[in-house]
Amino acid sequence: MGRPVDAGKHDAIIEAATRAFFKHGYSQASIEGIAADAGVSKVTVYNHFGGKSELFQRAVEKRCDTIRQRLIVDEWDGPIGERLREFGHAMTEFLMKPEMIQFEIGLAAEVEREPELGANFFAAGPKRLHSALAGLLERARDRGELQFEDAEMCAEHLGAMFKGLTDLEQRMGIPIDPDRTARRISSAVDLFLRANGTGKG
Repeated sequence: MGRPVDAGKHDAIIEAATRAFFKHGYSQASIEGIAADAGVSKVTVYNHFGGKSELFQRAVEKRCDTIRQRLIVDEWDGPIGERLREFGHAMTEFLMKPEMIQFEIGLAAEVEREPELGANFFAAGPKRLHSALAGLLERARDRGELQFEDAEMCAEHLGAMFKGLTDLEQRMGIPIDPDRTARRISSAVDLFLRANGTGKG
């Protein structure tokens, strides 16, 4: 049996890693710096995590969980259109944060050298958000609010409509208009409900 995990140190390491990776990028973030920020030794970091790659994945999950707290859709009340708009705003708010855009740009260069980083980021971040949206749609279908065959495909279509060109515009340095973003999300939900709504809820 291994040593029992100190939950306080474990959480402190993840918090420090999240700050380091999103501020400095994967290549510039160091285990030494993360350990110092967390107030632990390098040995302690390695005792809690297998290495930098695993720590990176946990840090991405931590950052995603910050916004996913808004996506606990089982507890949402109100019409399905309202719930989908709330999801759209939460998702775009997370994905369009300037630090997230800069992080993804930096990560793209790292992926050429370490392809698993891209897969880890996708699984820990965008894929989890996609799965949350697919789950919302499936539960709405079970309640008779929506009708469709493939929840994963519907989530992909709706998620793409939520984002529109915003992520590309932001990468190119084009200012984002919050009012336009809100109109796009509302329009996306309206189009989706025309195609898949039942009129219930």
